[in-house]
Amino acid sequence: MVLSFGFCGYVYAMSNTSVANTNFIISLQILFLAIFGYLFLKEKISTITLVSIILAITGVTLMVGNDLRPGNLSGNLAAFTMPITFAVLIMIVRKFPTVDMIPAQFVAGVSSCLIGLSVCIYYSHNLMVSPNDIFLGFLAGFFQVGFGFIFITIGARSTPSAMVGVIMLSESVLGPFWAFLFAGERASLFTLIGGAIILFAVLLQFSSLLLSNKKEKIIN
Repeated sequence: MVLSFGFCGYVYAMSNTSVANTNFIISLQILFLAIFGYLFLKEKISTITLVSIILAITGVTLMVGNDLRPGNLSGNLAAFTMPITFAVLIMIVRKFPTVDMIPAQFVAGVSSCLIGLSVCIYYSHNLMVSPNDIFLGFLAGFFQVGFGFIFITIGARSTPSAMVGVIMLSESVLGPFWAFLFAGERASLFTLIGGAIILFAVLLQFSSLLLSNKKEKIIN
């Protein structure tokens, strides 16, 4: 149920504030994950993770900084539901790693559909959805959101919360790439520089994880 409010908040934010504002606010999940992990799970933030967080936020700021604007207050506030609810999900997965949380993704999807349907019926007497929109919604919901959150749920069981946040920001790098590949949208210089910084932060986390695993094997 918590995650379903995040899904609905994301859709509302996209309609009531700028895309840059929404993406920037969602990228703050890295801070919520680090703070929540420290407060509720007593997970210490390593120096490399802290450097990666700073680099990642710098990269996101470069990517969307020129497009940020005040926007609609309700849209900006709604966007905050996504990183907060996502952080709560990761906290639950980290706290109870033996509990299968994958069915919760299904519940969240169904709940968000019911909330969206209720809102549409309330504000519109004639609810019309084209077959093309249904197909696109299915692709986004089933493959992008569905598989994405399933893999995140599985991976978060054994990955520190702050590290999950840094890795998740690779989405900000891949977004402009897919836009260029499928829509011919060219990224600005700031977007490329910011993306390179984020990618470096993600690779820094992966290298740190690999080094720690090697040290554990040597000790054992």
